[in-house]
Amino acid sequence: MKSGFVAILGRPNVGKSTLLNALTGEKVAIVTAKPQTTRNRLAGVVELPARKGQHPAAQIVFVDTPGVHKPGTHLDRRMLQEVYEALESRDLVLVLMDATRRIQLEEMEAPKPDAEAPAAPAETARKSVWASEDEFLFSLLRNLDCPVFLVLTKIDLIRKDQLLPLMDSLSRRYNFAQVIPISARKRDGLDVLLRKIVDVLPTGERYYPKDQYTDQPIRFMVAELIRESILIETGEEVPYAAAVVIEEFEEPAPAPKSKRLPLTRISAAIYCERDGQKAILIGKGGSKLKEIGAGARRKIESLLGTRVFLKLHVIVQPGWRESRGFVESLDWRNQLERLAQKQSNEETPDIEETE
Repeated sequence: MKSGFVAILGRPNVGKSTLLNALTGEKVAIVTAKPQTTRNRLAGVVELPARKGQHPAAQIVFVDTPGVHKPGTHLDRRMLQEVYEALESRDLVLVLMDATRRIQLEEMEAPKPDAEAPAAPAETARKSVWASEDEFLFSLLRNLDCPVFLVLTKIDLIRKDQLLPLMDSLSRRYNFAQVIPISARKRDGLDVLLRKIVDVLPTGERYYPKDQYTDQPIRFMVAELIRESILIETGEEVPYAAAVVIEEFEEPAPAPKSKRLPLTRISAAIYCERDGQKAILIGKGGSKLKEIGAGARRKIESLLGTRVFLKLHVIVQPGWRESRGFVESLDWRNQLERLAQKQSNEETPDIEETE
């Protein structure tokens, strides 16, 4: 069979998470209209049976990455690091471009050197030539030694006569192995995309069990569903300053047969940076927090297949996006390590020292 890792790369709000969910048929990544919704790299696993005359059996591990943008805060830099790490271990890269958006790929002229001015550091000079975020995205492709597909998204929203010139223009900027237009929302072009991906993947074994569709732990997916509800229910100021940490996750114990679904109890903290943001998140008389909780609870119940008791509270953590320690603590891989260490400490009995 064929198997391999496929990194999904693109600017914020280009539809990467929508594509990942459409390909897996599951809600692997949260989706909102706000940019920078994805903060961590997420794996979505697609198992394809062999199709005679089309492709052999395959397991494709899609790795969704945060939207590529120039970093400002430590959180931004951590998100960009997630992109770099995804590009280190991949067999193929998909570069997503929104067909409805004006692509800015004009390189600025480098400033002429001033004989009397000191020479600028090489890194500063290199950064100054990028005219746009799109150029910054394309700069990440320069040292790749694997096939790169250009995937034009949202083609259902533009006229056909606008598509070909865009494909031609972008193809002149990079030697893409394939240029594939799709609409994830209408599932247009997805079969072609999967077939072309299988063609270039190496022969290998499965990386994940046949029925597994993501590498994320349930606790992290629950936290992301709460954050999705925050992004949907609040305005422009709060979403990017909000983080969610699951404090308690009590799975239901096996119970005798009952008509009612078992109950999962979850407690989560929503972190923000200022008192004004906390007031927005809570709302008058707690109304906004109730809306956030109600929206999240419905999605979590669908994910878990149980009833859910969800308790939320808001904590002000000034400047958390610039705190390296706090940002690192949000990574679910680090959270799993801490949980494992905590469980190990709880299971290790105290030993009394005797003379």
